[in-house]
Amino acid sequence: MHTNFSNSERAEVLTAALPYIKKYSGKTVVIKYGGNAMINEELKQQVMEDIALLWLIGVKVVLVHGGGPEISQTMKQLGKEAVFIDGLRVTDKETVDIVQMVLAGKINKTLVNLIQMKGGHAVGLSGIDGGILEAKIKDERLGYVGEITKVRPQPIQDLLEKNYIPVVSTVASDRQGNTYNINGDTAAAYLAGALGAERLIMMTDIAGILRDKDDPSTLIPHITVSEAKKLYDEGIISGGMIPKVDCCIEALEHGVNNVVIMDGRIPHSILMELLTDEGAGTMVMKG
Repeated sequence: MHTNFSNSERAEVLTAALPYIKKYSGKTVVIKYGGNAMINEELKQQVMEDIALLWLIGVKVVLVHGGGPEISQTMKQLGKEAVFIDGLRVTDKETVDIVQMVLAGKINKTLVNLIQMKGGHAVGLSGIDGGILEAKIKDERLGYVGEITKVRPQPIQDLLEKNYIPVVSTVASDRQGNTYNINGDTAAAYLAGALGAERLIMMTDIAGILRDKDDPSTLIPHITVSEAKKLYDEGIISGGMIPKVDCCIEALEHGVNNVVIMDGRIPHSILMELLTDEGAGTMVMKG
């Protein structure tokens, strides 16, 4: 932390943030939290500080989280092998119990605790609570991996109205009481749409959408949906970036104003994205 700023420089920084504070105060911002920022202890602390600060200036923050590495780790400890098909975890009955335990239990409550230590008021819940996320089987081969069929945002809206930060883990259920593991990016896109969020921020371990995936200087700062579809055809958006951009497009189609694929490895990237004119990643817009 740099402490060698003069008071006038500090005042300048705060004044420069004022138009952005005005813009986002009272608005809903959904943050999909994952990747390295979830594993690296220093980054994790900074993300929680950013969230508490946004909440204190009146932004309605919803934190949606997965827990990939930690689920695999717990399965290993319990002597269960993780199996993947097309990048999606195969989830049998035993695995879905582990997913629920790690996501809705350990990770969710740890994040709530961290936010509260930073001065925010958070409440943890899962997609099962209040029937927020309803799902069905996505693909028989994958077992209890769910495809979202219905979103009920009311419990989250109620918490936002009471001035809490909802922290949502991405498990869902169906009418028969089955539990499903839901892809975190997809869940965040659906929830942001249902909440009519001003912005969805997808935290990743990459700089954003790059023209050349090996060269961070080729970052595309802004892109429209139609431009993104062209980049699919050209093979520039490929591999693991395809589902991420699909989720961005889905969120925009569901009514989110704009979506940012953000480099979560940069310290305080959330504040940079929302409260400065610099941003940190690629903004995907309608059009």
